[in-house]
Amino acid sequence: MSGTIRIGTQGWNYPGWVGPFYPDGTRPASFLSTYARAFSTVEVDSTFYAIPPAKSVRGWAERTPDGFIFALKMPQEVTHERQLRDADDVADEFLERARELGPKLGPILLQMGPDFAPEGFSRLERFVERLPRDMRFAVEVRQQRWMHDSILPRLLDLLRANGTALALSDGKWIPRETMTMLAGAPTADFHYIRWMGPNRDIVDYSHLQFDREEEIVGWSEVLGRTALQGTTVFGYFNNHFAGHSPANARRMQELLGAAPVDPSTLGEQISLF
Repeated sequence: MSGTIRIGTQGWNYPGWVGPFYPDGTRPASFLSTYARAFSTVEVDSTFYAIPPAKSVRGWAERTPDGFIFALKMPQEVTHERQLRDADDVADEFLERARELGPKLGPILLQMGPDFAPEGFSRLERFVERLPRDMRFAVEVRQQRWMHDSILPRLLDLLRANGTALALSDGKWIPRETMTMLAGAPTADFHYIRWMGPNRDIVDYSHLQFDREEEIVGWSEVLGRTALQGTTVFGYFNNHFAGHSPANARRMQELLGAAPVDPSTLGEQISLF
């Protein structure tokens, strides 16, 4: 049985998308509802910076159709500032807020900083083991030392024992070859993949600025094999991957056999669900 593959972007609130993706004249208040006509999932970046008000979270759910899925980033106060030390209070408050999404809540990402080293394994272990079992979580590590033979098996065993995914990130931190290899050894019933790109200097998100076709084709083959194993995939493109993440996400949809939505139709009152 094939698994479901959901492809989207990291965030939706980008004025530079008006014109190339959102129809001309689209106001920020309509960005999310318009986005949801093209993609069935999104990674919410804003939760990394602060716990959103309950009203805002409910508003996200109200502006998207049934079946839409939000992936949320754990606040940086937990992952970066406290590095999982004495962070249960903030994490619990955030998770309670996340439940406001109801059935539209997808995986919650713990994006650890590049300075979070294997010496912090015991903190990660304690934190992961106390996470609620009725929610889905993914952990992203950004230090190459986590991939060493002395620690990687322990990391994978910890995540597998708790049904937590290892987030696979295509960026500047860990080689792509390592990430694609790990796609063959899932630690949960879903994969969480992030296409970050090596260039963090991009500030204009209105158009593609780098050719990432080879990388996207390679990942599409990985995702296809993963789905055949029955594993669900959540995949999100960052604007820094090539300059304009909606175009990358649409290309991935195309390679996976889906029919990408033509941006010129997004002003129409249509539903994909």
